[in-house]
Amino acid sequence: MADKPQPVRVLYCPVCSLPAEYCEFGPDFEKCKPWLIQNAPDLYPDLLKEANAKEAGEVSNKLQSTSISSAAGDGATSSAPKQEEVKRLPGGKIKKKERQEVIIEKVTRNKRKCITTVKGLDLFGVKLSDASKKLGKKFATGASVVKGPTEKEQIDVQGDISYDIVDFITETWRDVPETAIFFIEDGKKVPAA
Repeated sequence: MADKPQPVRVLYCPVCSLPAEYCEFGPDFEKCKPWLIQNAPDLYPDLLKEANAKEAGEVSNKLQSTSISSAAGDGATSSAPKQEEVKRLPGGKIKKKERQEVIIEKVTRNKRKCITTVKGLDLFGVKLSDASKKLGKKFATGASVVKGPTEKEQIDVQGDISYDIVDFITETWRDVPETAIFFIEDGKKVPAA
């Protein structure tokens, strides 16, 4: 008589509860990686290489960041001046610091009606809700704080008030210099001064 077939033992991942060879298709592959490296290194040899390369990179970064102090042999270390912290985005891109400027743009809608948008007042410490109330009272129009296309808040004022708004902004908020105010005309940034 033939031998009875033995059942196959399947190794299940405790993170995603899938068989280990299917973890890469699961929803939490990044969370599964440490467990796979430790318990099933033969299934994903690339993960093992990647983990070793990452470890080597961390060690080299630590070695580069440490420095030999020129202090006397008493074991005291001199504190080196700290470099400015630069915010890095995913992909290694460096986030630029936002320039403090107020941008005024006139948008025409329905051929005759205009909306004047004011962006960047909040960078000078101006509270946008108070600024919209003052602009609405001064020019006797509707003014509101809305989120712009870049998910930043801006002030929309009904009507074409771009001719008087520069003087009003510089008189009302002394922290905003006239050199930091720009108009957008024909897609180009033009200084107001």
